[in-house]
Amino acid sequence: MDCDVLTLSGLWNSGPQHWQTLWEARYPQLRRVAHRDFNDPGRDEWVAELDAAVGASQGAPILVAHSLGCILAAHWAHSGSPLRAAGAMLVAPSDVEAASYPIDANGFAPVPMMKLPFPCIVVYSSDDPFVTRERARAFADAWGARFIEIGAAGHVNADSGHGDWPEGERILLDFCAQLRADVRT
Repeated sequence: MDCDVLTLSGLWNSGPQHWQTLWEARYPQLRRVAHRDFNDPGRDEWVAELDAAVGASQGAPILVAHSLGCILAAHWAHSGSPLRAAGAMLVAPSDVEAASYPIDANGFAPVPMMKLPFPCIVVYSSDDPFVTRERARAFADAWGARFIEIGAAGHVNADSGHGDWPEGERILLDFCAQLRADVRT
């Protein structure tokens, strides 16, 4: 992989068998954006941490987010930061406004429903317990994202059997190639 990537994990972080963690081990250019408290994340603090990570990147990175990390990316994109991302792959965005969301939204609600200032993809699973298809589609439409439905894949994490997740890796590699081609034209 020859693109600079920041991974944004979701609530409770991405454990050792999560695809984000496995990809980070395989590709040194993938770096996790740290957060002080993944169990009780606060939006403003995490947005500032993401902004610092983007600022420390060599150029505009690609954001690869999972779950609450997708909502973090949307908040950061509209935070007023002068920094930019090259693009974002937003996997299994959690609906922090749903009654089923497992913790207090801590400033993540409402979800920004405005076009993101970079190319993006929303990857959705038809049986994700944290977002309905209608809501995931609404996020993608509002953010100006391409919508990829991957079938019944749970929350696209280790618990749903997506350890290494080669399909997701292929989506990311294709997205990186597309972004490189767009820069050249």
